Amino acid sequence: MNTILVGAQWGDEGKGKIIDVLTEQADIVVRTQGGNNAGHTVYLGPKKYVLHLIPSGILRPGKVCVIGNGVVIDPIGLVAEIDGLEKLGVAVSPDNLRLSETAHVVFPWHRELDAQREVRKGQGKIGTTKRGIGPTYGDKAARVGLRVIDLLNGARFPDRLRERLSENNEVLKALGAAPIDYDSLLRDYTTAANRLRPYVANTVLYLHESTRRGANILFEGAQGTFLDIDHGTYPYVTSSNTTSGGACTGSGVPPNRMDRVVGVMKAYTTRVGEGPLPSENAVISDLLHGLGREFGATTGRARRCGWFDAVVTRHACMVNGLDELAITNIDGLDTVTTIRVCIGYRLDDQILHHVPADIEVFSRCEAVYEEFPGWLTPTHTLSRWEDLPVNCRHYLLSIAQLTGARLTVASVGPAREQTLFV
Repeated sequence: MNTILVGAQWGDEGKGKIIDVLTEQADIVVRTQGGNNAGHTVYLGPKKYVLHLIPSGILRPGKVCVIGNGVVIDPIGLVAEIDGLEKLGVAVSPDNLRLSETAHVVFPWHRELDAQREVRKGQGKIGTTKRGIGPTYGDKAARVGLRVIDLLNGARFPDRLRERLSENNEVLKALGAAPIDYDSLLRDYTTAANRLRPYVANTVLYLHESTRRGANILFEGAQGTFLDIDHGTYPYVTSSNTTSGGACTGSGVPPNRMDRVVGVMKAYTTRVGEGPLPSENAVISDLLHGLGREFGATTGRARRCGWFDAVVTRHACMVNGLDELAITNIDGLDTVTTIRVCIGYRLDDQILHHVPADIEVFSRCEAVYEEFPGWLTPTHTLSRWEDLPVNCRHYLLSIAQLTGARLTVASVGPAREQTLFV
């Protein structure tokens, strides 16, 4: 069975943990978009693993992980991630990690352009991680980007690098930024290329051959639905397709080979960066931050928090074609007496039940709430769905119904064993 897993909110839904759980039944785990601007956090016993480019399946022996053609690769960052995992005792080799030869490469000028553009936007900033992801995808769309296959070509790469660097140094100069040195850049990227060479493969061919022999493949997304470049809260989005369609274009596996789509969402709502968040609430933000929760895995930034927004998750269900839901971070609401759920938006004298495409209109929307009684009982030690408090089960089934997909997984903590199957 081939499964696509996506975030149904603004990212940070706990996908890394759910991917780790679902990987038990998978043979191959594929990352299909984004870059090292995203992070998946997985807890195994006392150890915490933060993954940025490598799929979470790397933590399970016997699984093969693939970084697909839709991902943008910081080679030096990827080498550092491999080294970091090996120091933690995780085996990483060409036997269990394959990197697409056609993935595009992130360079230092991309990161500098990312930062410079963000500074110049001032109050209109997007809130990027400044990892150069947007400018790299921009070069890809403009057909001037360099790919892994270029990086590994010792005869071609130096000249292509010089050409691209010369053009981008002119841009950086115009922006008042320091130029990047060619010799040191060539040396660093050549060193990284030599380290990564054994991992590079034609991953499209590998995935099709694996599909023909009946392998179970799990496609993991980064970020979430409302950070999708086409379907998110534009322009406060990332630069790739984070919805289920991105799994096909980012891997080369066609839609008719996909069997199900699983959406992951928190029992409340969070987002990092700028942009509208109608159900944002200071009380729940203070509660969650006080519990040590909701800080970005990549940046450490405090996430903005709010009540569960059924309007956005219903939209996510529609554009992703969600078959199943996994709801995470349920235990974060264990001490809340009355839980609110956004069921619509008030815009002037009308009530909306959809997400406005116009960001200025969306920014004016106010949440319309329905209230649910809390359960006021710790849930993090429970291991069966039937053991959850009645009010908790009612709340979870209600938000799943409002979303429009079937609830199959409930998570009451970050560990594998804190997973309840419905």
